[in-house]
Amino acid sequence: MNERVLIVEDERAMRTALADVLAAEGYRVLTAQDGVCGLERALKEQPNLILLDIMMPRLDGFEVCAELRRLGQTEPILMLTAKGQVEDRVTGLDAGADDYLVKPFSTDELLARVRALLRRRARGQKAVRELELGDVRVDLVQQRTWRGRKELHLTAKEYAMLRLLAEAEGEPVTRERFLDLVWGYAAFPTTRTVDTHIATLRAKLEPRPEQPRWLKTVHGVGYRLELSQP
Repeated sequence: MNERVLIVEDERAMRTALADVLAAEGYRVLTAQDGVCGLERALKEQPNLILLDIMMPRLDGFEVCAELRRLGQTEPILMLTAKGQVEDRVTGLDAGADDYLVKPFSTDELLARVRALLRRRARGQKAVRELELGDVRVDLVQQRTWRGRKELHLTAKEYAMLRLLAEAEGEPVTRERFLDLVWGYAAFPTTRTVDTHIATLRAKLEPRPEQPRWLKTVHGVGYRLELSQP
């Protein structure tokens, strides 16, 4: 594994912990202790991925992200945000970040987000256009679904949830992420809303909704999509 990951984090303990986790997985780790050093190192080293904290001295994460995008840098940026700060996530995504991770987070979730962003970069960020779930075919572009010759009705939010699951490529999608990207930041309903919509999707798409084959629960995290095997 030759992917280089730059960690821009002013808290030394967090920076060291992140570096240890990523190095143990085989990534080549670069670090910077503040926004200015992070910006300079990103431009010089051209990493494959940047983990970018928000609250830092000299330049904060928003400023670093915006400046990298202004300069034409296209590497994926995963922003590290404070728990519950919806505004931070909105600002980060608007500044050009590709994804965010809410502190505190698990090692498994961190590595899953890193893998997903690197895969997305490798395939040129090609959008998923169609899904095949057994005898069900889902056209995510035209937003039409069929079981055999019978067309099924799915709502716009259900298509958005399926698209998000498909683009995660088997990695779990958290309930919070569904709420942010499907429902929007202003509304921000409860996580029970996600569970209810998943149950409805299972009823429409699964042959046995009580024992789902495609829409799997990841306990304590959220849901993932298990695609058909060739």
